[in-house]
Amino acid sequence: MRERLQNYIDGKWVDSQGGTRHEVISPGTEEAVSVITLGTKADVDTAVAAARRAYKTFKKTTREERLALMGRIVEEYKKRSKDLAQSMAEEMGAPVSFAEMAQVGAGIGAFMGTMEALKNFTFSEQHGANTVVYEPIGVVGMITPWNWPLNQIALKVAPALAGGNTMILKPSEECPTNAAIFAEILDAAGVPPGVFNLVQGDGPGVGTAISSHPGIDMVSFTGSTRAGIAVAIAAAPTVKRVHQELGGKSPNLVLPDADFNTVLPGTLQGILVNTGQSCIAPTRVLVPRERQAEAAAFAKAMFEATPVGDPLAEGMHIGPVVNKVQFDKIQELIQSAIDEGATLVTGGTDRPADLNRGYFIKPTVFADVTPDMRIAKEETFGPVATLMPYDSLDQGIEIANDTSYGLSAVISGDPAEAAKVAPLLEAGMVAINTWGPAPGAPFGGYKQSGNGREGGLFGLKDFMEIKAISGLPA
Repeated sequence: MRERLQNYIDGKWVDSQGGTRHEVISPGTEEAVSVITLGTKADVDTAVAAARRAYKTFKKTTREERLALMGRIVEEYKKRSKDLAQSMAEEMGAPVSFAEMAQVGAGIGAFMGTMEALKNFTFSEQHGANTVVYEPIGVVGMITPWNWPLNQIALKVAPALAGGNTMILKPSEECPTNAAIFAEILDAAGVPPGVFNLVQGDGPGVGTAISSHPGIDMVSFTGSTRAGIAVAIAAAPTVKRVHQELGGKSPNLVLPDADFNTVLPGTLQGILVNTGQSCIAPTRVLVPRERQAEAAAFAKAMFEATPVGDPLAEGMHIGPVVNKVQFDKIQELIQSAIDEGATLVTGGTDRPADLNRGYFIKPTVFADVTPDMRIAKEETFGPVATLMPYDSLDQGIEIANDTSYGLSAVISGDPAEAAKVAPLLEAGMVAINTWGPAPGAPFGGYKQSGNGREGGLFGLKDFMEIKAISGLPA
């Protein structure tokens, strides 16, 4: 069993001050695969002190110095791609081939997108009589999830570095080893001591300590809406900036005249990728009522053709969901849909036939799902598609917007017709005939899906302060 018992603070690997041992369970085998130490408030205090010292110098670095540093990080990152992929396959169940291609690749993409934004970033703008300048915020606390762990770490660390900030990262205790490797990467790249600090821990312990800490100027959180609310409450007394990417319940609005063979493979795939564990997974598939049977047959064939298997095996299958809590929740939602009268097209509550352990879910399709059903309201986070019929396009748009979330939306159909519908959807991102945004898009949502944006230019701006200077000499 792999041991990663220390935190990375002030450029050194150090023991926790009073932390507790935590075993990480592999979702593929249901056995312990690694162990970390859950840190404490004292660990956070030490990391904040280091970050505040480092900030005095790092905020003065130039654009060119930060670009060079980030370039070295990318080169060191590439050297560790197989180690990173292996850790995610073992700890959160992403099949190792997918983990190296997509999970590791997403982290590189986040750095490259931020570097491109930084190259041409305007740090000073003239607005009438005012000079508006962008400056570092200070010390940033980062709390990241397990489902796309490196992507979410990189989408925070890259703009924080680019903006001249220092930081403390708390990754998910469900998938912590990739973050420890990431710390080694930054160390090898020559990130100055105290600029980046890693404190392993859980939400109630380290997460709360970061959110509430008076020495932290901003907290950036990615996770569930429930946890995001707790972060905002903890942060409120210190009036720090709270930057959040939270839950989603994305619709896939299939237009009345859509050619299913052309548009559905690319959009239904978003429910299967990463075993459905994506906040933008378009699980609510809205279809014209008269075409629901046709859509169900299409989805059934596609989901039944999707292999499920060992995450440590090479191949393009899907793996298990991350842990027993998620497994039980998904099974409960599948059963609730059956009990509430939805039509089970394929899948169900049993494990795939050839798997007798591990948190594996059959790719599942429901038809005749109505907006009042639990499975239409709650974030599933598993490979489960819910077909919801509509009687007119206006009704389809209404159903698409009938959610407390607003992270992402998908439209399947003729792009010219989709362009007319996109402005009517209440979501921070709209993708046409694909399930995710294009590289460089500002990532974030409306309503209870959070606030702020990540990625590229907009992500960089969110990690900077704005200062207006009046009365400067001409």
